[in-house]
Amino acid sequence: MGLASLGQTEIIRTFIALALLLGSAFLFGTLIEKIKGPRVVGEILGGMLLGGSGLFLLAPDLLNSVFNAYPEEGKVLNVFYQLGLIFLMFLSGFSTKIEVSRRNSKIITLVFLGATVLPMAGSIPFFNMFQEYFIGDSGNVFSYRLVFAIGVAITSIPVISKIFFDMGIMNTRFSNAVLTVSTFQDLLLWILLNMATRAADSGKLNLADTVIVAASTIGMFVLVTVLSKFMNNIRIKLPVNVFFTLSFIALLLVSGLLYMTGINIMYSAFLVGYIVKTIMGSSEEAKTGIKYLEHFVFSFFVPVYFALVGIQLNVFHNFSILRFLAFFGIAFGLEFIGTWLFLIPGKVSNSTKFNFAITMNARGGPGIVLATVAYGSGIISIEFFTVLILTTMLSSMIAGYYLRFRQRQSKDVFDRLD
Repeated sequence: MGLASLGQTEIIRTFIALALLLGSAFLFGTLIEKIKGPRVVGEILGGMLLGGSGLFLLAPDLLNSVFNAYPEEGKVLNVFYQLGLIFLMFLSGFSTKIEVSRRNSKIITLVFLGATVLPMAGSIPFFNMFQEYFIGDSGNVFSYRLVFAIGVAITSIPVISKIFFDMGIMNTRFSNAVLTVSTFQDLLLWILLNMATRAADSGKLNLADTVIVAASTIGMFVLVTVLSKFMNNIRIKLPVNVFFTLSFIALLLVSGLLYMTGINIMYSAFLVGYIVKTIMGSSEEAKTGIKYLEHFVFSFFVPVYFALVGIQLNVFHNFSILRFLAFFGIAFGLEFIGTWLFLIPGKVSNSTKFNFAITMNARGGPGIVLATVAYGSGIISIEFFTVLILTTMLSSMIAGYYLRFRQRQSKDVFDRLD
């Protein structure tokens, strides 16, 4: 069996494109980290510099000769884009840790309801206000509205985790509560996004089919969680290279099989990461292996993914600064108000309410995944794609700077929830 291949010139052009994307993402990611911002914001800015919001305006022929050098180059780069996405979700699934202690259970429940249910419900009156500009080529109103509601409520586990780690507050009561809420929230929202993409692909919403997919998705997660309790004492020791090979086989094969059953590849990758952690995550070999994998993925695939997200953004065409500011105000406001109001019965101080309300607004990686998956499925327009990415970047920056400001005020502010 013969396989079609790119020519040497096309391969070299692809290598150059990847080098420029990676170099720009690295440069701006490092600069943003220097000013204590989330690295992901800089990596997207690096991509924007090379796209319609940056150098493409000054030298379109030069940039086209690199990123559109041959007809299939976009498809080749999209392979790296998809690999970055599934590796990011795989590592997010592997990093997921659900801990609901009796001490924190009330706070976790209140924050989850306030940061998820109320914002999504509160977004309903605004659907029609933006629909003409934000709906995608599929024209599926249900999917658009669901993505709009998710975009208002979503919170980032990876970005928040990175901020907590950098600040040295990863194991405080506050950080544990935020990460547990974010895990439950993201699980729910990934299921809803899977429903949205399925409805967009089929052109209609099949209620029975949707219920089956949602139930099976939740069921798999619950089953793996229950099984993990019985596997805590089981240690599967594998050499690092074998751990990598088996993890990659599981990631690619299971994602493909689950996609055939209607489960989105993004959520499938998340679930596989969680499963791999459940089965092998307790061994030292697995911990070493995943650390090596994180270094490689976050040094290559993920920066390229975020840079490719950025290169698609165009703030000069098909974009309204007023609609962006309106959506950002609605999303940030609903998340803030919902979290604050639901924490009132928790009898915590106003400063603690404020901490949760700001932190739950950090949309980070999941916000970007939401935008890219929804845009790729034709659910949202390029303008809404841009709005969601910019909302993610700005909200993550605000959360990062605010938390550091609070830490400077009081070193132990995150050790208590009162």
